Amino acid sequence: MLRIMKPLVTVLMICLAGIYCQEPVTTCLGPIYSMNKLGYQSLYTGQQDFSLALLNAINMASPNENLFFSPYSTYQALLIAFFLSGNQTEMFLRNTLRLDKTMSKNDVEAAYKLDKLRTNFTDALAAYKFTSANKIYVSDAIEVRNCIMNLFRDEISQINFKQQPEDARNKINEWVETRTNNMIKDLLPPGSVDDSTDLVLVNAAYFKGIWLKKFNPAQTAQEIFYVSSTKQIMVDMMHIEDTFNYEVSETLGAHILEMPYKGDNISMYILLPPFSKTNDALENTLSKLTLEEFRKIVKGNNAFKQSIQVSLPKFSLEHTIELVPVLKEIGVGDLFDSTRDFSMLSSTPTKLDKAIHKARIEVTEEGTEAAASTVLFSFRSSRPIEPAQFNCNHPFIYIIFNKPESSILFTGVFRKPN
Repeated sequence: MLRIMKPLVTVLMICLAGIYCQEPVTTCLGPIYSMNKLGYQSLYTGQQDFSLALLNAINMASPNENLFFSPYSTYQALLIAFFLSGNQTEMFLRNTLRLDKTMSKNDVEAAYKLDKLRTNFTDALAAYKFTSANKIYVSDAIEVRNCIMNLFRDEISQINFKQQPEDARNKINEWVETRTNNMIKDLLPPGSVDDSTDLVLVNAAYFKGIWLKKFNPAQTAQEIFYVSSTKQIMVDMMHIEDTFNYEVSETLGAHILEMPYKGDNISMYILLPPFSKTNDALENTLSKLTLEEFRKIVKGNNAFKQSIQVSLPKFSLEHTIELVPVLKEIGVGDLFDSTRDFSMLSSTPTKLDKAIHKARIEVTEEGTEAAASTVLFSFRSSRPIEPAQFNCNHPFIYIIFNKPESSILFTGVFRKPN
């Protein structure tokens, strides 16, 4: 796959250069020749740091629940907001997205377009399925700046919110459902769009991967999952014994296992703290999962291949998150306040009042299917684990990571079976 990806990057860079070199002019986002060569890599560095901050913020908001979301989807939706923003709102979003200060807005947009092209090309060749799409739904009563319409012609769709709000809501939900292979339905609930709505930003992400080393369904059996020292629930536990990358992190206080999907570009990393009567082991691991520690995990600095007996719950869950308080916690500033600035989109004042994220995952013996959609819209005692065993029979953290793109696609905390 590496032999394919290197020339693929070259081809995409040429394609992207062709897009931007047609006319030597300055766009509304900045000079077209200002593209920072490190912009693409910097975009993903910011995405990783943002993802870990978002994980901690969501965990603080729902400390006792199962969590599952796509930081990739949320990051993409906020990138669109960044492109449309100006002045102080742009500054807040730049900081929240951890964008390199040396990157111009045009650099970021070029990196975004390259990411979009690479995702589409890779999806056509890969053994797994990963797609991501962004949509900007703007009221047809708002005059969008020509330069923005030209730069984002694939993303922008003008829609009649004022006279047909319910029809507009259904169209947006249908688009999300189609882009996520019918996994995410009814993202916008009834009443969430009305005749005062003028802007809806949506990202839909979908992933389906087959385990490189599959579990044998005949070995799946009902076993105890220890939610806490006083609560146990029966769960369908999958089993496999094979060679995996494995490590023990003293810093994180957790055993870490890499489970790759076919194609070997995307893996699920499972962080398993020891069982704790007070559940503080899981919180301790989350609090110490810094960008530096995360990079050590995905680079495999301390991992070694070992024959492991893996026990993993078979599970399916759906999680909806009200993102406004979470995003304010991590610093989006006035994005949802009356002082918001979307002057890059239009000279007409527009509002963005609410943010919803919905994600769903299914983990089976065959592999993993996951989808997520983020919408920003306007509206009024320990029990030691033996080294040869990796038994996920108590709360754990899991991260689905795209290695070539260096991006966190999905992440979650599994605290209890449904």
